[in-house]
Amino acid sequence: MKDLTRRQRQVLALAANGNTNEQIGAWLGISPCTVKDILGYAYRTLGATDRAQAVAIALAIGELGVHEIHIPDQQRETAA
Repeated sequence: MKDLTRRQRQVLALAANGNTNEQIGAWLGISPCTVKDILGYAYRTLGATDRAQAVAIALAIGELGVHEIHIPDQQRETAA
């Protein structure tokens, strides 16, 4: 399996945190269509079919670290 590019990792981490293609694009200064394309390449690289599977695979193989996933405050409060 090939490694993700720096940009694919960056976009996938933002997606893993619940951001839409539009939000990711606005933060990175790229179009939502470009975000979609980058995620599509990442899915193919990882052998995934959607965001959730891509994130799970990326976490499992070390392409993303759990420290890159931010727990929303309301979920953090209910877990405590």
